[in-house]
Amino acid sequence: MILGQLAKALADLEEDQVLEIVRTELEGGTEPLGILQACQQGMIEVGERFERKEYFVSDLMMSGEIFKQVGLVLEPHLKSSTRISGGAVVIGTVQGDIHDIGKDIVVNMLKSADLNVSDLGVDVPPDQFVDALKETNASVLCMSGLLTLAFDSMKETISQIEDAGLRDKVRIMVGGGPVNGLVCEVVGADDWGADAQAAVRLAKTWLEAGASA
Repeated sequence: MILGQLAKALADLEEDQVLEIVRTELEGGTEPLGILQACQQGMIEVGERFERKEYFVSDLMMSGEIFKQVGLVLEPHLKSSTRISGGAVVIGTVQGDIHDIGKDIVVNMLKSADLNVSDLGVDVPPDQFVDALKETNASVLCMSGLLTLAFDSMKETISQIEDAGLRDKVRIMVGGGPVNGLVCEVVGADDWGADAQAAVRLAKTWLEAGASA
C-alpha cells in the first residue's frame, strides 16, 4: 500500500521520496487527512527508534523538518477539509533562555500527533504564556529551558498562571537538559519530559484524560 510506503519512507528519513509520494497521492485524489495520518505513523516509528537508541537527536530534527515540509504541501488542501485536533498545547522557551532546538523537536512531534500547537518561541516572559493560555484555551503548557537560570522563570510563570486563576485549568510540564524531577517539584510543575518522545507521550496522556489538574 502506497501510504504504508509513505510511513516507512518518513521513518527512514527519505525526504525526497516522502515528498514525491505526498504530491503523487494528492494528484491522484487521496484524502489529505489519510496522507497526514500515514506521516504521523512514520513519526511514531521515528520516536520508537529514538527510544530504542537506534536514532539520535539529529534524526529527530531531520524527521521534524521532513514533517514540516509535508505540512506545507498539505496545508492548502487541509484548509478545505475537516481536521480533527487532538487538543491544544502552548509551548515556549522561558524568559532568559534562547535555546530552541529541543523545543522545536517537541513542537514538530506534537504537531505530528495532530495537536494544535501554539509555539511562542524563545525568551518568553511569564505574561506572554498567561495571555496565550487565555487566547487558546489550551489545557497543556510545555516550558523549555537549557540554562539553570531558566528555573526561576519557570517558577515565576507558574506563579503568574496561578494569579490569573488558570492553574486548575492547565497541566504544566517542564523540560530541557538540566530539568529533572526535583526541578519539576521546585518550580511547581505537574511533571517533566526527559526527552521529546516522553514529553509528547505525557501531553497526549493529559489531553486524553481531559487534562484536568
